[in-house]
Amino acid sequence: MASERPEPTTHATNDASTSRRDRLLGRGTWREAKFVAELLRAETVGGAILLIAAVAALVWANSPWRDGYSTMRDTVVGPSAIHLDLSLGTWAADGLLAVFFLVAGIELKREFVAGDLADRRKAALPIAAAVCGVLLPAALFVVTATLMSRGGDGGDPGGILRGWAIPTATDIAFALAVLAVIGTHLPSALRSFLLTLAVVDDLIAITIIAVFYTDSVNLLWLLAAALPLAVWRLLLKRRLTNPFLLAVPALLAWMCVHSSGVHATVAGVLLGLLVPVNREIEDDPDRHSLAERIEHRIRPFSAGFAVPVFAFFAAGVTVVGGGFAAALRDPAAIGVVMGLVAGKAVGVMGGTWAVARFTRAELDEDLSWTDVLGLSVLAGVGFTVSLLVGELAFGPGSERDDHVKLAVLCGSLIAAVLATGVLRVRNRHYRLVEAYETADRNDDGVPDAYETPEVGTPPRDPG
Repeated sequence: MASERPEPTTHATNDASTSRRDRLLGRGTWREAKFVAELLRAETVGGAILLIAAVAALVWANSPWRDGYSTMRDTVVGPSAIHLDLSLGTWAADGLLAVFFLVAGIELKREFVAGDLADRRKAALPIAAAVCGVLLPAALFVVTATLMSRGGDGGDPGGILRGWAIPTATDIAFALAVLAVIGTHLPSALRSFLLTLAVVDDLIAITIIAVFYTDSVNLLWLLAAALPLAVWRLLLKRRLTNPFLLAVPALLAWMCVHSSGVHATVAGVLLGLLVPVNREIEDDPDRHSLAERIEHRIRPFSAGFAVPVFAFFAAGVTVVGGGFAAALRDPAAIGVVMGLVAGKAVGVMGGTWAVARFTRAELDEDLSWTDVLGLSVLAGVGFTVSLLVGELAFGPGSERDDHVKLAVLCGSLIAAVLATGVLRVRNRHYRLVEAYETADRNDDGVPDAYETPEVGTPPRDPG
């Protein structure tokens, strides 16, 4: 209603522009806002499918027909002559997740060339928040697991500590899906921050997997991967984008990386980073870049099939018959929950505060630190990469792997519920200022807030 719309306050042009430059989480461009909105819709659908797949796996794995689930997951298919006789669960983790990381690689490339990460000042915030959001959960896991196991795990303290990286990852599909449901009126700057944070988080995660969860490396196979990667890059440079043509070097690169001993998902990131990105085209709202077109082609398969199938094979944990009670007694499982719920929240919030504390920047006047707290808690929703790291740390199907999987599910659920409680309150506030955000008084299709910030801003939230 018109009576509920907050009246804008006017500022001088120079003052407003100066204020915007030195603000954290300030309003981005209209193109960025549209991109985030489109991605939010896509990831919301993907998150819903992912949730359905995970629930289906849990139900089947705890039903009287649970043996059928295990049999299907462990069924081996593929040619043994080239060492690709893998179980269906391994195919999902090594093969389908490579598609997920391909999309992540393209997003990362676009962010570094034409997004928030291209500006060093703007990049400092999500990078600092992501790094702290990795270090704190890892440290909390190590401390919790060590104290609970009283310095050892059956004489092998390193057995537990191999899982230190499990609570460090944020699941972009689940996190954005939760944000889409509970934060319908939150500013696009908050959504953009969560997206960029998750992109950096993915880069750190794949680096951790490549460095810390690779037992041995065959350099010849790794060097051999350079050839199909070069062909992939050449085809894209020449605008040869036939899917069947591009699939040949992509599959060959995946096979070489898989045979090298490095986790095969690394091939997906390398392929994504090699996709050409033109900043001039990326900045033009009327043109679609090659990277954008490829990402839009692959994302539906990644979000709608690849990741849900992996979740289906990874989330089937048996909790009946004492499985849940056993997980509660496992120091690794408790460490994962503590890392996701407390470590992520403190890490992301602390990293954001540190940037504000040690630079001249201040939080944007339209936002509140409560918003940052809500997003920090939401970053504890870890699923896809956390489940993958759990398998790499303890072995697929092992008892401890089942325990940490259950911990990932419980920790993510707790983080989502806590974030909902915080962001729901903030969402009610932003519903009152939404009229300003969407106002287009000159009727040119672009909200005034993205054209003339000096015209006015909604009143600062006292909270």
